[in-house]
Amino acid sequence: MSVLPFLDVALALLVVGLAVWTIAARDLFASVVGYVAYGLLLALVWVRLYAPDVALTEAAVGSGVTGVLLITAGKRLGAARAGEAGPSPGLALKLFAGALALLVAGALVAIILILPDPAPSLAPQAAAAADGPGAGLGNPITAVLISYRSFDTMLEKVVLILAVLGVWSVGADKAWGAAPAPLGRRNPYGATVFLAQMLAPVGAVIGVHIFWVGADAPGGAFQGGALLAAMWMIAMMARITEPPRVDARWLRLALVAGPAVFLIAGLAGPLMAGSFFAFPHAFAKPIILFIEAFMLLSIAVALPALVAGPPNGRSE
Repeated sequence: MSVLPFLDVALALLVVGLAVWTIAARDLFASVVGYVAYGLLLALVWVRLYAPDVALTEAAVGSGVTGVLLITAGKRLGAARAGEAGPSPGLALKLFAGALALLVAGALVAIILILPDPAPSLAPQAAAAADGPGAGLGNPITAVLISYRSFDTMLEKVVLILAVLGVWSVGADKAWGAAPAPLGRRNPYGATVFLAQMLAPVGAVIGVHIFWVGADAPGGAFQGGALLAAMWMIAMMARITEPPRVDARWLRLALVAGPAVFLIAGLAGPLMAGSFFAFPHAFAKPIILFIEAFMLLSIAVALPALVAGPPNGRSE
């Protein structure tokens, strides 16, 4: 008898227990650490569900990038509220938040239960795009994202750009165009510097590799870009490099490069293959890799720009 079902049950119980502990934790840092561990466990869950692409994204974004974002936000909020005890939410607000959470969870459960049998699926189209005469990609997920969900895949990157603009807009008018506050201590710990020096180069190579193999194996621009972003943020936390200025032209070009190239390729679709976001069969794979390369660049700079926060007038 296989032990995998027992391990799956244990993993599920551990995920639920850690989620409850993260919500109940009173200390901000402890809750963030719990959230990061929760994301890593979810990555294992996705691996057990045979979805390695989603597992890579969960590990890179759900744990790495989001963990750094929460730690940075907590640190800055703590500094802003030093000596000021904010009002504690009342019982009515807590009950309302709990009821709203249950309502959302119930709605998600209801949607899953009312799905037709068999449930709608793009699996046949993915197989045709991945292995057939279409995109010629070995990875069905990349094939679906680029060939069948092109519009919303492009808009996901536009949302990242809008989020960066929203964060930047929080800065004071007089600081616009300056650099965000540094992510790390003025004199970072030696262990942090050593970690950045050893991990960042290796992680950057792995990120590029995951992007490159994404056409034929689990991976892609989002997973690779998230890893590159995480390595850049580690270097920022060690003060090996500083967050770029908001008015840096290269930064702005990198932010819009992915959606812009994607949109240009889509507009060229009617000329190349007869419809919007269509690719000619003979050149579909190199075109998709070209689009993914610029998507990788936009993701790699957008996530650190979000974490670094708004400009604060710091001179470089």
